[in-house]
Amino acid sequence: MKRSDVLSWDQYFMAMAHLSAKRSKDPNTQVGACIVNAQKRVVGLGYNGFPKGCDDDEFPWEREGEFLNTKYPYVVHAELNAILNSIQSLSGCTIYVSLFPCNECAKAIIQSGIRCVVYESDKYNGTDENIASKKMFRDAGVELVQLTYQTHVDVQVNRGEKQS
Repeated sequence: MKRSDVLSWDQYFMAMAHLSAKRSKDPNTQVGACIVNAQKRVVGLGYNGFPKGCDDDEFPWEREGEFLNTKYPYVVHAELNAILNSIQSLSGCTIYVSLFPCNECAKAIIQSGIRCVVYESDKYNGTDENIASKKMFRDAGVELVQLTYQTHVDVQVNRGEKQS
């Protein structure tokens, strides 16, 4: 008899977004994104971090202070990294993201042709950036789906140590 407790597609792809978030070195916010095509194939993954070639020991991770001394002018969001790292056209794809996209990511999502955003947390609901994102998504016809449950991914990695 086959197993009946398998992950749904939404759970599976959101778990991949959460697994990607574990690559983020941001001490405060770890966000992951997973882009899937109509055939349920992963075509892009991303997490929030500094651009390629930018030393994450040299750039600031702070959230407060003078703008250039915070992470905000430097960090590439998970959604944009997933779009930039994609392996095919994203027209008609779905993006799974652990945190509702900001207005800048909303622009990139719309321009890339992604037609559906599946997200968990909407902790910035009601902020100007969040309102702008939702307005753009609505006007562009991008479907928004908030998962009603939280996905938690626990990963244990043996880093070359012998197991007893």
